[in-house]
Amino acid sequence: MYSGDVSFSVAAHAQWVPGIESAIDWQQWIRGDRQTAGSGEPAVKAMPPMLRRRTSPVGKLALETAYGALTAAASHPSHDATPAASDLDIPVVFASRHGECARSVELQMALAEAAPMSPTAFSLSVHNANAGLFSIARGSAANTVAIAAGQSTVEHAVIEACGLLADGAPQVLLVVADAPLPTTFADFADEHEEPCGWSWLIQAADEQDALPTLSLQWRQAPAGGGGDVASHANHTTAGAAAVLRFFLDAHASTLHRHADGRRWQWMRHA
Repeated sequence: MYSGDVSFSVAAHAQWVPGIESAIDWQQWIRGDRQTAGSGEPAVKAMPPMLRRRTSPVGKLALETAYGALTAAASHPSHDATPAASDLDIPVVFASRHGECARSVELQMALAEAAPMSPTAFSLSVHNANAGLFSIARGSAANTVAIAAGQSTVEHAVIEACGLLADGAPQVLLVVADAPLPTTFADFADEHEEPCGWSWLIQAADEQDALPTLSLQWRQAPAGGGGDVASHANHTTAGAAAVLRFFLDAHASTLHRHADGRRWQWMRHA
């Protein structure tokens, strides 16, 4: 029996994975037959250049898809969507397990070598750096949250976003981005991580099933660590990539993940 659950609909979405461009590329990546290629970065052309130049590789993954989801919502409004008065009023939840870890490592290496540290890099090494840049670039004073919650970062971000919906927000922009740990910390990696970024503009679950509708349930994992095997993606795949594959695979109805002492069950309803 699950101890908690949330449901929501996705009014618009966007995703970016290095080297995955054509429809065939995406199909192969979703099936796990194709890996990310190279270390390419999205252009983030929607952001003013002076701010864009400050962003890190993982920041670009987040920001490209955040702008992309809002653009998709504006370009193809759904009759079933319940938009906010302005997209500047939409609360945003940024989620990343490692965030600006790579930038922090660079700063620590410079400190160890007694080299001068960049004030700009230092100010942007915090976990909510990209959330701040996104707000400044758009001139938005909307509620913004930055989350890191271990292997279940994505799940906790969804719970936070659904909490904002329950508090009265018509829509919430959920932004997820991550990349493998820097080489310095590679020995501590506890799951297979792939660079990827994606964003969902979510709203209360659509009872008419006109929009993609998902639910997330969770319960405490039994002692001993045994249990479910992932029904869609390899259970060792990091949450960001695993959940994105599940969402994009129209044939996948459930995804089970075991992370941070809990069983997480994703379900597709439409």
